[in-house]
Amino acid sequence: MVLPTAISFVCGVILRLALFRSSLPDWLSTKTEVVTPLTSWGRAMEGLALHREGISPYSGDIFHESPLMLKILGFISRFSPNTINLIFVLLDIIQGMILLRIANTFGRHMLLRQATSVKNYHPDAKKNLLRKEDLMDLQFYVTVAFSFNPYSIATCLARSTAVFNNIILLLALYQMLKGNSFLSAVFVALAAYISMYPIILCVPVAVHYFLMSRKGGMHYTDPTAVVSYLQILGVTFVSLAIMLLFSMLFVGSWEFIPSTYGFILGVPDLTPNLGLFWYFFTEMFEHFRTFFICVFQINVVIYTIPLAIRLREHPTFLFYMLLYTIGIFKSYPGYGDVGLMFALLPLWKHVYQYMRNTFVTVCMFLVCTVFAPIQYYLWIYAGSANANFYFAISLAFSTAQILMATDLLFGFLKREFYLHNGDKHKLPDGTDAQIILDS
Repeated sequence: MVLPTAISFVCGVILRLALFRSSLPDWLSTKTEVVTPLTSWGRAMEGLALHREGISPYSGDIFHESPLMLKILGFISRFSPNTINLIFVLLDIIQGMILLRIANTFGRHMLLRQATSVKNYHPDAKKNLLRKEDLMDLQFYVTVAFSFNPYSIATCLARSTAVFNNIILLLALYQMLKGNSFLSAVFVALAAYISMYPIILCVPVAVHYFLMSRKGGMHYTDPTAVVSYLQILGVTFVSLAIMLLFSMLFVGSWEFIPSTYGFILGVPDLTPNLGLFWYFFTEMFEHFRTFFICVFQINVVIYTIPLAIRLREHPTFLFYMLLYTIGIFKSYPGYGDVGLMFALLPLWKHVYQYMRNTFVTVCMFLVCTVFAPIQYYLWIYAGSANANFYFAISLAFSTAQILMATDLLFGFLKREFYLHNGDKHKLPDGTDAQIILDS
């Protein structure tokens, strides 16, 4: 599968280069589904212009990138527009290469884990076991999912700064699979430094570190486990503190905190997007705002606890599910988050046969992707619709993401159940038992 993988990768690069010569990038750079106040290239250039004039980019309500991103974007902006386009294609190439490494490492990781656990599987679970040939084409599917993923392509063409965060998240996952848990924790801290929400990913990294250090079952109350968790948490938060300190020294003050993390938490910009925040807080009475901000923001964090308990033996899948949770419930989501989820989705292709709502979910994604810009145009430009039309698309898109996440979780747990208990079960009356996902 090396040749088809290489061809797919090259075709994806050529497709991006060809589309950059069209008018599509300019159109996508104005779409609220693709860029957000946190990832807009246009806003970044305005902030850089203020910085070059000696005015703090954080003094207004335009620039919300971290000081490190200010430095990186300042370097990139020195090049010509065509060179900048090539840089974003290069960033996508880097993402693709990391994904190839992840797919290769993940295949070996799954086979090794299965070899150590097979003695605990049910005798009738042979047909559910992974085989080496099942994972040989994993790199090809991951490459296709990224190279021809419309969400990833749109993010690249719009020059969204979300690509930097995606690269760091992929590096964190890759280092975790490689067993470099401390380096993975540093990348998690770097991702949290840029967009805050990825801080919860230190949980799967800590769980993975403990599982590597101890052969056997997972017990959260084990003293060894507590030490392992504290080590990873320590590395993560110390790394984040160092980055914040250097940022303060670079900017000269702590004023970037309210404009970056305060902006993410407070959600002052209610520009329409595919998230759940903007419509609710447009209609919200001001004296209820703080309460509902806390309720909405806690959604990103609160699912970490039950998922970590249920998936304590599967930190890689836990990492993916938390990524999915962040993409759904963050205050300013975009296509960059969805593109990352779809690029990693082929890693779980052995779970697809246990999923139930794939067709419905795919149709929902297609319909929402097509109708989102149409409804936005009818609302903002044609004046023949209102905010409810666009919010209906946003709500349906979020529902599709939630449906995909829960369906994948159901399929994963169903396969695990079959591995340990077999797939032939009878009720007392002799009828076939049905496996359901109990809440």
